Amino acid sequence: MTRNAMIDEWYPVGLVSQLDAQGRKTALMGEPIEVRLGDDGNAKVTGGNGRALPVCVRYGHVWASPGDPQKALFAIPEADQPGRRLVDVGVVRVRCSPLRAVENFLDIAHFPFVHTDILGAEPHTEVQNYKVEIREDEDEVWATQVRFYQPQAAKSAEGGITTEYMYRVPAPTCSILYKTCPPRPGEWDVITLFVQPLAEDLCDVWPWMALFDDETPMTDLIHFQQTIFVQDRSILENQIPGLLPLDPGMEIPTRADLTSVAYRRWLKRHGYTYGAQLVAQ
Repeated sequence: MTRNAMIDEWYPVGLVSQLDAQGRKTALMGEPIEVRLGDDGNAKVTGGNGRALPVCVRYGHVWASPGDPQKALFAIPEADQPGRRLVDVGVVRVRCSPLRAVENFLDIAHFPFVHTDILGAEPHTEVQNYKVEIREDEDEVWATQVRFYQPQAAKSAEGGITTEYMYRVPAPTCSILYKTCPPRPGEWDVITLFVQPLAEDLCDVWPWMALFDDETPMTDLIHFQQTIFVQDRSILENQIPGLLPLDPGMEIPTRADLTSVAYRRWLKRHGYTYGAQLVAQ
């Protein structure tokens, strides 16, 4: 598999809150890297051969690139909005393609079956019509007008509600979810999935949230989101094929898969194929 098109992208490699001089040894697209706090107080990331990688710090995470990024990290304006709680959820290692991890995050239909009585429940299994587009100006995949009944849409929610969603894919291994904010109607809660590709079939997933919730203890917010993703992990680690198919004929989509179809088309357009399967085997 070629990885050239993805080399110049930004990837999460650690939490700012856990950054120290001792460093964190990890990997990025098959290359061993070390993330540490430099003598000047700034984050440093070095590759296996000792070369310094491009670094930026945003959304509570250290980001690095194995190549030469030609653009800044994507913007999440809500991260700077007064009154929001910014939640570093931590990291979950998953034995799956980093692209599979993002695609699963975009999937609505699995809510009643994988996240039963939290994000979905039978008999409320129908995925209503929604809009999907590749926004050319931003070069991002967006899904809007997504609505789904949820018994507990957020830790702050009391009782079931019909939740409205928007999905945004600004980078090949990152996705942003905007969803109904129970305590503050008219605003959106922001839940993100930042994925670090360790290898084509292994990744570290770093969820992060920007919420309007002044009541729930931080530990409970983190535990709630970790519970959701751990439920997803068993599904992800058993998907066949392990890599994400980009050939439209390899898997048969349904109406609920419109976002996945657009995401795969966008990946193929840009040659984002690290963690993908291009032809049937």
